[in-house]
Amino acid sequence: MAHLVEQMAYVGDTPWHGLGNQLSKNQPLDIWTEQAGMNWQIEESPVHFIASSNSRIGELLEHPEHKVLYRSDTQAPLSVVGSRYKVVQPAEILEFYSDLTEISGFELETAGVLKGGRKLWALARTGQTGVLKGDDRTNAYVLLATACDGSMATTAQFTSIRVVCNNTLAVALHGSQPSATCVKVRHNTVFDGERVKKELGISVSNWSNFMDQMKALSNRKVRIKESEDYFRDVFFDPSSPNPDNNQRSMARALELYDGQGRGSDLASSRGMAYGLLCAVTEFVDHERRAHSNDNRLDSAWFGQGAALKQKALDLAMEMVA
Repeated sequence: MAHLVEQMAYVGDTPWHGLGNQLSKNQPLDIWTEQAGMNWQIEESPVHFIASSNSRIGELLEHPEHKVLYRSDTQAPLSVVGSRYKVVQPAEILEFYSDLTEISGFELETAGVLKGGRKLWALARTGQTGVLKGDDRTNAYVLLATACDGSMATTAQFTSIRVVCNNTLAVALHGSQPSATCVKVRHNTVFDGERVKKELGISVSNWSNFMDQMKALSNRKVRIKESEDYFRDVFFDPSSPNPDNNQRSMARALELYDGQGRGSDLASSRGMAYGLLCAVTEFVDHERRAHSNDNRLDSAWFGQGAALKQKALDLAMEMVA
């Protein structure tokens, strides 16, 4: 099967998904643009069709309510969208971080192209770090991603990565508006990076509040029956055609929690609600069945894997409510 990842670049250690071209630190955006495979533009063309009948030769007509998006470098088609669809160019994804890296101390760590150009992203470390007991460290990132195939709005969100295992988790603040940690711009609106940064509120308070929630989980002791019930609730899917797969997923997550997971022996996780959440994030990022690592990346950040991790976070937070 062809890889979903067209191209990507990264700085530092090899990412958890094991993909990309390694760069040295503090590279200019033009180097990132080239190495991440984002040195092209999304072009537009009217949709045409041939109308024919038995009595005459086919006539080329235009469908004015739709347009074709295609790559400027290969002319490969990307999607057919409505005429009001607003494109976000690959360069805009990286330019979003320009002043953040130059002024605010952010550092780009990964950027790339998925699905032949239909999905684009960049991830930058903010410099903020949280530490739980047992020296369990988690770093803060801002992820900006977009798609031109109708699969997602342009989305900027805080993301956490646990150092000991590279597990990723979208930052969500319970009791707060979603815009506190995530901003979505629909494609019927022009993308304004500066406005998105203001709405996102790239601030210490969001991260501090999130880490307070993780600290609460790391102090909440869990009984054996509670851990079994938690994983059953996370992985239960009444609509699944194959419930045995859910049983296997639940059993594997329980093994990760019981000592087989990376960092499961730390004081923050061993026998704690935080360990339950980390077992699910490790399962999704590293072990859940996928056709390839790039498929796993797409799911863990944007698809079913991301939804499963959000469900796991919501259920964990109910334990400390």
